[in-house]
Amino acid sequence: MKLSQFEFDLPEELLAEYPAENRDESRLMVVNRKNNTIEHKLFKDIIDYFEEGDVMILNNTKVFPARLYGEKEKTGARIEVFLLRELNSETRLWDVLVDPARKIRIGNKLFFGDDHSLVAEVIDNTTSRGRTLRFLYDGSYEEFRKKLNDLGETPIPKYIKRDVMPEDKERYQTIFAKIEGAVAAPTAGLHFSKHLIKRLEIKGVEFPEVTLHVGLGTFNPVEVEDLSKHKMDSEEIIIPEISTIVVNNAIKNNKRICAVGTTVMRSIESSVSSNGQLNPYTGWTNKFIFPPYDFSVANCMITNFHTPKSTLMMMTAAFGGYDLIMKAYKEAIKEKYRFYTYGDAMLII
Repeated sequence: MKLSQFEFDLPEELLAEYPAENRDESRLMVVNRKNNTIEHKLFKDIIDYFEEGDVMILNNTKVFPARLYGEKEKTGARIEVFLLRELNSETRLWDVLVDPARKIRIGNKLFFGDDHSLVAEVIDNTTSRGRTLRFLYDGSYEEFRKKLNDLGETPIPKYIKRDVMPEDKERYQTIFAKIEGAVAAPTAGLHFSKHLIKRLEIKGVEFPEVTLHVGLGTFNPVEVEDLSKHKMDSEEIIIPEISTIVVNNAIKNNKRICAVGTTVMRSIESSVSSNGQLNPYTGWTNKFIFPPYDFSVANCMITNFHTPKSTLMMMTAAFGGYDLIMKAYKEAIKEKYRFYTYGDAMLII
């Protein structure tokens, strides 16, 4: 398929700036592939589509406060530093993005905090905006990480044109987030409340977990018309054996297996045996899923409404069927569904 086939006009006012008041009361569009139908519900109504023995696979990654603001040595210019990934914990090396990048060269020092208690030195240029920093800090590694957490800001997406608010710290995190390492939230999971998960568990639904540490590469624009030429950034994934047992049991019993989000779908599709079983895995994936694609594990998916020409929308179209998903998106715009990170949800069955 071609990039231009995923273009559509998205009114700016439909990009959600704030989350729904209650997690499970965002809107839910239910897209039925078998009947070719679209229904409009609330997210908490999702319980009506699942029964005992069904499985919802969650991504338990935890977002860390990845956005820091520092001052450049001598000039005092304000520099935004976005932490991407830790390269070496002993030498405190990090891959970061800097803005404005043109001012930041190898050898420059950046100071963080009112008291300049954290310093970083630029030791490499990786891309036009990418740099490698070595943090200089006298305390232990635990104290250093605490300092990063204290100085860092919740990395809500740039399209949200407002300051970070205290409630973002909680709402830009799923309630089942456990393993720190993501710089963006796995947004489909943001709709689950403790109460809703408890009700689903009482009904007999199981929640195996995987980990995919979401990187900014997920949101890199596709710049080639031929989708087969697009390269995804690698992201770290962990699929524990205990989760594969639950999922494979559900496959055997012909149960509903729901990938909660595109990150879960990429994880499970990255570690499948030839007979369609999910395998344990720890490593990296750069899997890019776009139509046409044969899915091996999940027969159901929860996802948010994505922006035009995004890899996330392409995966959704691969799973739901291109024509049906384009029809659903048209309907979502007409019905004023909220798009993107803090937006509404879609259940594809």
